[in-house]
Amino acid sequence: MELKRVVVTGLGALTPIGNNVPDFWDALLKGVSGAGEITYFDTENFKTKIACELKGFNILDFIDAKLARRMDPCSHYALVTAAEALADSGLQLDSEDRGRIGVVMGSGVGGFAAATESARTLIADNMIPRFSPFLIPRVVSDSIAGNISIQFDLRGPNFVVSSACASAANALADACNLIILGKADVILSGGSEACIVPETVAGFMAMHALSSRNDDPKTASRPFDVGRDGFVIGEGSATLVLEEYEHAVARGAKIYAELAGYGLSADAYHITAPHPDGNGAYDAMRLAIKDTNLSPDDIDHINMHGTSTQQGDPSECKAIERLFGAHALDMVFNSTKSMTGHLLGAAAAVESVATILALQNGIIPPTINQFERDPQISQDWNMASNAPVKKEIRTALCNAFGFGGHNVSLLFKKII
Repeated sequence: MELKRVVVTGLGALTPIGNNVPDFWDALLKGVSGAGEITYFDTENFKTKIACELKGFNILDFIDAKLARRMDPCSHYALVTAAEALADSGLQLDSEDRGRIGVVMGSGVGGFAAATESARTLIADNMIPRFSPFLIPRVVSDSIAGNISIQFDLRGPNFVVSSACASAANALADACNLIILGKADVILSGGSEACIVPETVAGFMAMHALSSRNDDPKTASRPFDVGRDGFVIGEGSATLVLEEYEHAVARGAKIYAELAGYGLSADAYHITAPHPDGNGAYDAMRLAIKDTNLSPDDIDHINMHGTSTQQGDPSECKAIERLFGAHALDMVFNSTKSMTGHLLGAAAAVESVATILALQNGIIPPTINQFERDPQISQDWNMASNAPVKKEIRTALCNAFGFGGHNVSLLFKKII
């Protein structure tokens, strides 16, 4: 059977530094930080009081109030980015076989906001259940993809992937597979997360995973810096329109890049900590490159997982050093989480958009908040420290690693 090629023909993004793709890209290049004080709940008793919240977003600008009440914010965010990506793709749905268009999304915690809100209400009401019949549809993660398919009448493969902070990358890999195998012509894929609620923040605080640099939130997310003290939690969504190459060419679509390969692995080490030598990260990147019949020397850029945690950053760098060796000196690395914060299960979707735009525009967004590089990390690598780097790049990896030891590396390739 002849395997299909998969290309990206549409992009949508809703992030802490931009509510659409053009604004997001502009903010990335300017090195804007999305971090600030949490406004969604009272943080008086919280050690961490900062997050990367969305700004100026109102779902009622997109759908009516009745429909909005039936969904968790994670579905709100996904609907908005799916609509932007579809419009950007130029797909004329009425001219397509809707049974050949699917939705595969990723989310780490799904409708956690709805679940925790309902739990607090139940306790406040002395355990008298007064729930909406839409509580369960709001909570379960699969509603993210379900709501998109209903909104746009898309009848192809439809599901949600959950693998912690690798969720969106796993979703993109699964979507890619479906197209490669001829099961669909087009799939909307990415991730969504609405996780800035007291329970999530408190839970990550208990793990000592979050930054508590409350007095200076804009510099709190500082991947690879010796002074990093944890990640800054973020929220949002991104959706990519993945399309079979010949299908895209036949309709004259604009093609951003090819999703040429991916690598999947497990650390099999610890439920939260990455392998200290980066073994799983190494395997994911190695397999992504092998998937494309390229060699490590062919890779120009990596948008790193780079969360700003003490264990995660050096682990990923060890994997890169082992796989790329001296070629790493010719590459450019960055972590856009320094600006967006960590969007958990949606992170890889947002970072895939950034990676694709870097490929297309020949400019790599900065890693901001670089004050003093951790001595565990090569001082000679180009980390796009505090300023964008102009460089013509043909191939790029986007890394995503999740609690549980889930590792995914996506390989995007410029169409020449």
